[in-house]
Amino acid sequence: MGATILVADDDRAIRTVLNQALARLGHEVRMTGSASTLWRWITDGEGDLVITDVIMPDENGLDLIPRIKKLRPELRVIVMSAQNTLLTAVKATERGAFEYLPKPFDLRELISVVERALSAPTLQTEELEADDEQLPLIGRSPAMQEIYRSIARLMGTDLSVLITGESGTGKELVARALHDFGKRRNGPFVAINMAAIPRELIESELFGHERGAFTGAAQRNAGRFEQAKGGTLFLDEIGDMPFEAQTRLLRVLQEGEYTSVGGRAPIRADSRIIAATHRDLSQLIRQGVFREDLFYRLNVAPIRIPPLRERTADIPALVRHFAAQAGKEGLPAKVLDDSAMDRLRSYRWPGNVRELENLVKRLAALYSQEVIGIDVIETELAAAPTLMPVETVSDEGLGAAVERHINDYFVAHKGAMPAAGLYDRILREIERPLIVATLVATRGNQIRAAHVLGLNRNTLRKKIRELDIPVVRGLK
Repeated sequence: MGATILVADDDRAIRTVLNQALARLGHEVRMTGSASTLWRWITDGEGDLVITDVIMPDENGLDLIPRIKKLRPELRVIVMSAQNTLLTAVKATERGAFEYLPKPFDLRELISVVERALSAPTLQTEELEADDEQLPLIGRSPAMQEIYRSIARLMGTDLSVLITGESGTGKELVARALHDFGKRRNGPFVAINMAAIPRELIESELFGHERGAFTGAAQRNAGRFEQAKGGTLFLDEIGDMPFEAQTRLLRVLQEGEYTSVGGRAPIRADSRIIAATHRDLSQLIRQGVFREDLFYRLNVAPIRIPPLRERTADIPALVRHFAAQAGKEGLPAKVLDDSAMDRLRSYRWPGNVRELENLVKRLAALYSQEVIGIDVIETELAAAPTLMPVETVSDEGLGAAVERHINDYFVAHKGAMPAAGLYDRILREIERPLIVATLVATRGNQIRAAHVLGLNRNTLRKKIRELDIPVVRGLK
């Protein structure tokens, strides 16, 4: 027997498409363009499923959901919206929607969601109020929509999450979103970067230590697990975790308890675990440096963050966001013209969103013109380091990355001797972005920049001229 499906959308074309598709499946479809009519049908006890838009002439569809869940908790609601931000996905899920679909939607996917909604129970959660200004993630591309939906589905659980993606894609932002919109949001968010902690100190950092546990342990120290009690523990760069520490972490995930270094009494763990890495864990498993059983414990709910080159449609929104941030930091406002924005979309972005953020701030700090054209962008991108992707540099070190870059140069020339001047060229590729980044960090103050770089001020000025680095007027 077919179900009765109530469709509310002020777009007649969408109503027609849904009517035809659902009727072919044997369902009865009732359609309206107003929230008031939909609510009247619901109060009359009609319908087995609701499909509603968010923005309608008389009322926001999201505001209907709590009333629907209170009056008819068994009635499932599918939300569609062209306002496809993380906030929309979160609100839809928190208010009790069965599923959220961004517009334009894939018809086959909607049909699949309808079939699941008609055969699966709904979950009711508390209402969440948030502000657009607090959104941690920017972008409305299909790739980002998948991330928003994953966050919306996982935020009401304590499932372990493994976030993967290249360096600079925003893995910690996703982890924070899972925490900030999740049921543990009133607890602490504690982050630890495995690559930044000496191997011999990782266990003490994670699990804490007792007084006298080792030389220099003058007092008891609470570890990150204890600090994250009631909240979220974010294990960044989990692929760099020492093998022996992996064994202890696995026990925590299996048993739910741990002991501090030098301690005997077990301590109950009470934190959600979110891990992240830019490395290929399957390869590390094959190499015998990462435990396969730990991988499966962490990878209960995987989220892949796409590189910026796979979501170039989000670049204009990201540029506006970073420009606004620069303005709040006291830097002058900048706008990119169409040709400049098109050039950013065609660039490969080896440093991903972090590289774009640095570029926007550099434009704000170092250029006097209010409208940035393609000539400025070409200059900046030409000066961008082309040595290796950021994630490779972090693995091999800068020296190894430079060596590989030079070897690749000779390979590209098929063994032939390159033109004279290779030494100066390599120095320029490294020197210019180093000086530019330092000037940005010091907001164009050459005295401070020279101090940070360890250069004489006159030497820095000479290099700025030689390398054709623009200077912010009014700063010295």
